[in-house]
Amino acid sequence: MRLQPSWGYILLCADGSYYAGCTTDLGQRLGQHYAGSVAGYTATRLPVECVYSVEFQSLFDAIAWERRVKRWSRAKKEALIARDYDRLPDLARSYQHHGRPKR
Repeated sequence: MRLQPSWGYILLCADGSYYAGCTTDLGQRLGQHYAGSVAGYTATRLPVECVYSVEFQSLFDAIAWERRVKRWSRAKKEALIARDYDRLPDLARSYQHHGRPKR
């Protein structure tokens, strides 16, 4: 598999929710989100603002990151956005201790 630089990102939507995604072209993808041309979640929650991004060596790694972050609590996403990395383990333990929310 060829390594292709890729990015994971978190958007803050107009309704206050967060959206996590990944791409191989961050500038282009953010432009699509800002314009509302990405069908789905963010298109109905404009405007959006990119509040976090991280680069990976491969799209495989970026996809794995996106899948992991989408399952995180709001508090854990906000700690990541604030780059408060020391809080992340505690937030993970808190989530595990209290169990997954019922759907």
